[in-house]
Amino acid sequence: MSNIQSMLAVGSLFLLSMVSLNFNSALLQSNTAEIENKVYLTAFSLADDLIEEIKQKNYDEKTLVFPTVNRSTLTQTASLGPESEVYPYFDDIDDYNNFSRDADAPHAEQYHISAKVYYVSETNADSKSNTPTFHKRVDVTVSSPYLNNNVILTFIFTHK
Repeated sequence: MSNIQSMLAVGSLFLLSMVSLNFNSALLQSNTAEIENKVYLTAFSLADDLIEEIKQKNYDEKTLVFPTVNRSTLTQTASLGPESEVYPYFDDIDDYNNFSRDADAPHAEQYHISAKVYYVSETNADSKSNTPTFHKRVDVTVSSPYLNNNVILTFIFTHK
């Protein structure tokens, strides 16, 4: 074997190893993105499940029996949260204020789900209200050590 043939053989082995390394790197990045997407989809699903559960509840403790048209009879902002109920037996939306629980899924563990409930202005859903209104905003946050950013879903409930 001549020197030129030896150099060509070494060069082709080097080229083959570089192609193989790039292929493996691309494959690893693809798998990482797929797993990350599954973790985010699960987090969105957990947040949406809690919002759907909250949708089944009454607007306020004071409207369980008879609807009200008077804002002053609604639960005061300082009293938002469960009265004497314990999860999963909450009966109105604001019982979920400061709610939190942990959940696990098949491909990732240690999800933490929390919720905040507060009254918002009837003209601006981004503006918290210090007095009761006919609009309550629920922010559901899902966190996990496997998420780069927390997942936050928001829903506005309106008393009819």
